Amino acid sequence: MLVNEMKLHLTQKILPFWEKLTDWELGGWYGYVDKDLNVHQDAHKGCILNSRVLWTFATAARVLGEDKYLDYARHALRFMERFEDHARGGVYWSVNASGFPLDKTKHTYCQAFAIYGLAAYMRAAGKADPLYYTARERAFRLFNVIENNCSDEGGYGEAFEPDFVPVGNEKLSDNPKLMERGEVAERTMNTLLHVLEAYAEFYRAVPDEAIRQAGVKCLERFLNVMYNQPERRLEVFYAKDYRSLLDMQSYGHDIEASWLMWDAVEALIPEDERAPYRDMCITLAEATCERAFTDHGMENEIVEGEVEHTRVWWVQAETILGFAEAHKLTGDPVWMERVAQQWEYVKNVISDPREGSEWYWSTDENGVPTNKPIVEEWKCPYHNGRMCLRMIENA
Repeated sequence: MLVNEMKLHLTQKILPFWEKLTDWELGGWYGYVDKDLNVHQDAHKGCILNSRVLWTFATAARVLGEDKYLDYARHALRFMERFEDHARGGVYWSVNASGFPLDKTKHTYCQAFAIYGLAAYMRAAGKADPLYYTARERAFRLFNVIENNCSDEGGYGEAFEPDFVPVGNEKLSDNPKLMERGEVAERTMNTLLHVLEAYAEFYRAVPDEAIRQAGVKCLERFLNVMYNQPERRLEVFYAKDYRSLLDMQSYGHDIEASWLMWDAVEALIPEDERAPYRDMCITLAEATCERAFTDHGMENEIVEGEVEHTRVWWVQAETILGFAEAHKLTGDPVWMERVAQQWEYVKNVISDPREGSEWYWSTDENGVPTNKPIVEEWKCPYHNGRMCLRMIENA
């Protein structure tokens, strides 16, 4: 029943909303829809949004078996070329509405999401598709960019000039407490999590040992460096030497990581080496549930003892997947009771009931929508679309 509801929600609300935002004239997807549902056709187009749209439609085509979604994925794939720097490698942060480079920052996060979308296209389309090898070639180019240009002796750097000279990482180091102190995280848990996610998807599409080994290194860094076992959480913001900069738990990232890391483990790690990762993933789900799950959704984060109560769309979606994975790992039926409770909350509070809309960006803890836009460069169909697709695929 629950999965059937999610399938209807995906195919009758989420995907149709994004189909209507396709820019068939200039390419890609319109980059901004305000809180009143006005589409800003002149808004810039972000690499993150367009990569995630590519992943969503490609995965919808594969999981649902609907060729029409592959047409949208092809449109997204063709537009992704507009972000590429063919001379120096890598993808830019954004282009303007017409598809010309705007913000030329090359962020590891963007390289990873481009790989993620390209790999999903390969998995959906298959080798007979005329664009399969185009996607494969681009994905390997970006993989080499991350490993050769964005890495250092300690892991991955984050933000770079077009020629890969490091620059400040304000884009992914945007916590108000850090900004008050004038500190910028040189490494973040968020970026590493999505490099791992991209490599796991890429390896499923192309089982190349170099991809697997790179993904394993990411997993080892989570287990041995970013996982704060005594506190039962992942640290979030780091100096270059992995000194944590903030007493913080991001509930959304921890519940997302609890299932996403295990998903990567299943793709990349031999079965007899998985036990410590299993323990970490279960602990993250349990700790997040204990500390932040309420009868009206999941809290956002806690920073230096102060809870931030905003109910953010992606956190609510990832809660469902984290709890579903915890059920798979533990067999405890209480996790699926929590999934059902959270799904009711999402339907009744986070999903925007207005005709032609999708989900609110966020609400306050009482369910009152904030003034955030319905679409911007971070607000896309990836979290809520993936929630539905993964639940359907695993049913």
